[in-house]
Amino acid sequence: MAGYSGNSLEKKLGVKDGQRVYLDGAPNGFFLSCPTTARLPKSMEISLTFHTSPERLAARLPVLIEHTTQAGMIWVCWPKKASAKLGYTSDLDENLVRQIGLDSGVVDVKVCAVDEIWSGLKFVRRLSDRT
Repeated sequence: MAGYSGNSLEKKLGVKDGQRVYLDGAPNGFFLSCPTTARLPKSMEISLTFHTSPERLAARLPVLIEHTTQAGMIWVCWPKKASAKLGYTSDLDENLVRQIGLDSGVVDVKVCAVDEIWSGLKFVRRLSDRT
């Protein structure tokens, strides 16, 4: 079980049975109990991408959007402020991650504590932008 909610991380992320998650830049030791891939698929329903730099996120997010199905989701993760004590430094926070997503043409619909180090925002295409 992950965190205070009593739900597994996969459930919090919205992973359904049989879905595979693309892990982008996952830290060493990060693990999901569902199928995952570290190779960018041509088309994906769910990705989990980890960032500490606004510039890297702004460059990477359009690539992930291009490879995401119309109804797919991208979880953008950044280190929580409290994780600086554990050696994780970042120029990102929830507001900046949200703004980078909006500037890239997606909207955030959910926030999640991924683990004790990482927070995540779920981004999807606007309904009006889906074909």
